[in-house]
This record gives sequence, C-alpha cells and structure tokens, in this order.
Amino acid sequence: MYTPAPQMAPAPEAAPVQTTPAPQAKPKAPSKSKNGDVGGFIQQCISLCSYLKELQTQAHLIHLNYEGGNFLGVHGFLKDQYEAHLEQFDTLGEFIRSMDYLMPMCAKGLADAGPGIQHVTSYKGTEMLAVYYKNLEELGMKTKKLEPLAAKVGAIDIQNYMAELCGQAFKAAWFIKATLRNN
Repeated sequence: MYTPAPQMAPAPEAAPVQTTPAPQAKPKAPSKSKNGDVGGFIQQCISLCSYLKELQTQAHLIHLNYEGGNFLGVHGFLKDQYEAHLEQFDTLGEFIRSMDYLMPMCAKGLADAGPGIQHVTSYKGTEMLAVYYKNLEELGMKTKKLEPLAAKVGAIDIQNYMAELCGQAFKAAWFIKATLRNN
C-alpha cells in the first residue's frame, strides 16, 4: 500500500514592495529638461488655475448681483459660466497633478500663484459684464500663450486642453459682447 508523504503547503512569497515616488515639491526655480522648462511651465499652469478660480468667483458674484431687463438670460448664462470655470480649474489641476507636481494647499497660496484679474467696481449690470468680458478675453490670450509651451515640454494633453479652453473663453466673451451691444 502507498502512504503519501506529509504535504507541506508552499510558503507564500512576499509580493515585491513597490516604492511610491514622492511627488515633486512645489516648483521653485524652473527645472530644465531635454524637453524644455517643465517647472516654469507648471508654474504658469498653476497661475492659470488661480485665474480660473478668480473667474469662477467673479462670475458667481455677478450672477448673484446682476439686475436688468435681460436678468433671466444673463443669470442663467453666468450660472453655466461659474460651473464651467470650476470644471476648468479642476481639469487643469488634475493635469498638473498627473505631471507629479503639487497644487497650492489653500486659497491664499492659489491667489499668490496668480496675477489676479480685473475687478468689478460697480453694481451696474453693463459694467460688471464688461469687466467679466475683458477677463474672459484675457483668459483666451493666456491659453494661446500656454499652448505652445505645452507642446515644447511634450504635454500634448495640456496642449489640446489649452486649445479647448481658448475656444470656450472666446465663445463666452462673444456672448457677453453681443449682450452688451444690445444695451
């Protein structure tokens, strides 16, 4: 008769430990790479995020304070705009994180990273919209300047997004310009 030897289950092998690289610190001096100035490019992306966040707040406050014969249309348009600015901020922030750089930790850090926007100084509806219009045009110009830098550092996803964001900014500016011409 056959008596099998005691079976020993093989000891499970420990899975190889993968070390997670630490994220890049907030870019300080621009770091040079063979593909271009990645650190400086990221700083400009963070600055654009700051600008988008300011635009979101501005659109939201005009949305709340606007009064005029075309209130319903402007009110709805601005609601769409401040929601779009939040989405734009989030998308660009995620692109920055995908490149392993950190965003500022708080609103003050974010505000310090950006150039600021032209501020509304009047509660008159046409004046509020005119300031927002100028800021949207500036957003479009900023994206036009950032798009070739994205190509230079090989960030084609951000390059494509800059083209999309440029179109969104100029289209919204056109809507406001057409509204202001009727007043």
